[in-house]
Amino acid sequence: MIVFDKPKALADVPLHYCPGCTHGIVHRLVAEAIDELGIEGRTVGIAPVGCSVMAYDYFNCDMIEASHGRAPAVATGVKRALPDNIVFTYQGDGDLASIGMAETIHSAARNENITIIFINNAIYGMTGGQMAPTSLPGQITQTSPYGRDVTLCGWPIRICELLSELDGPEYLERVAVNSVKNVLSAKKAITKAFRNQVEGKGFSLVEVLSSCPTNWGLTPAKALEWVGEKMIPYYPLGVYKDRTAAKEGEAK
Repeated sequence: MIVFDKPKALADVPLHYCPGCTHGIVHRLVAEAIDELGIEGRTVGIAPVGCSVMAYDYFNCDMIEASHGRAPAVATGVKRALPDNIVFTYQGDGDLASIGMAETIHSAARNENITIIFINNAIYGMTGGQMAPTSLPGQITQTSPYGRDVTLCGWPIRICELLSELDGPEYLERVAVNSVKNVLSAKKAITKAFRNQVEGKGFSLVEVLSSCPTNWGLTPAKALEWVGEKMIPYYPLGVYKDRTAAKEGEAK
């Protein structure tokens, strides 16, 4: 009896990510959600610019490469042209929260019926470890060697909290993949985000706190600890908006 198998929606190819990077975990969770909902044949993924720029090689569904930060705009166009398809973006913090902030906010404000998987590792990974919009106060990066100074660089952007102030979004949740318990919670959130689209509920975004051992200068094990000790206190896990659940609660 098979108790553990590779998801059909995940391509059987080696991943290019650094040792200890948790992109691979999230890729699997996305693929499992696609398999469980039976939507692989009508799913279109939008790949970003960043560490996951080659996501088009890793999913067994149609994929489109978007210009830096424009994945939500591309996803909006695909979904409006092909409303029966399931469209998701997979984006890092530089792609989504920096150059792509306008696309993110406006697609959420319009409640576009798309799913966004947002990877927050608090740093620019692919380009060498520069400070990101999500880098923590005092965090050392290539462009903040003495630590992020909020008086000069401003405060980190909390995407779920920011988008929760909009009337548009259907569902916003922040999860992490630094422990088995958190990975299981992340799986439920990602599946829910895809199911919301299948049911036509609107814009769903799952923010995933992820590790970057290479650019943090830590071992894979220590990087997972850093997520728990540093990132989660600043970026609390949980549901930030769920309009359907709120309505059901009011009905009771």
